[in-house]
Amino acid sequence: MINRIRTIRRQKGMTLADLAEACVPPTTPQTVGRLETGTRNLSLKWMDRIAAALGVDPETLVRSEANARAQVVATLVSDGAEALTAPRDALMPTEIGGDAIRVVLTIETSAGEYRVGDQLWLRQIPVDETAQAINRDVLVPRKGGRFAFGRLIDQRGSLVGILPVGIGQKQIVVDDPAWIAVAEMLVRPL
Repeated sequence: MINRIRTIRRQKGMTLADLAEACVPPTTPQTVGRLETGTRNLSLKWMDRIAAALGVDPETLVRSEANARAQVVATLVSDGAEALTAPRDALMPTEIGGDAIRVVLTIETSAGEYRVGDQLWLRQIPVDETAQAINRDVLVPRKGGRFAFGRLIDQRGSLVGILPVGIGQKQIVVDDPAWIAVAEMLVRPL
């Protein structure tokens, strides 16, 4: 198994001291360094603490040597693609954001800016935080096992207004949804 703590910490722009302080309870930068290098055993308890401090799932901290990971090799800037000084492991959509519940919407018919084959990754938020999602694409459960998907355009009390993607669609009003999932990432095959 390969320990990925250092890679993920650096990708998140954290120092050893930052990560040590973010642990609950806090630890020392030396302990984090030992966990990164493998000179200290990475127990399940330590995996949980470090993962929580980094905001990722614990299994993200290690990977099998048999499975090759996608590598970030360049970044696109205003002048074009620019090589990184060293490649780094790409974080998969499921590894981003820690404890949030994620759902995925697959696109089987093109609508609005979405194309056939797209996957839209969404993060569930509590209904009382709906105001944060105004003017964002959301997935909302409806009665009878159905869903509403589109731009969240209004919230009044327990009612939320969704404008479906596509031309000529009418607003859908959902009363007291159990949850709302906000679009975070679009995965599009080329």
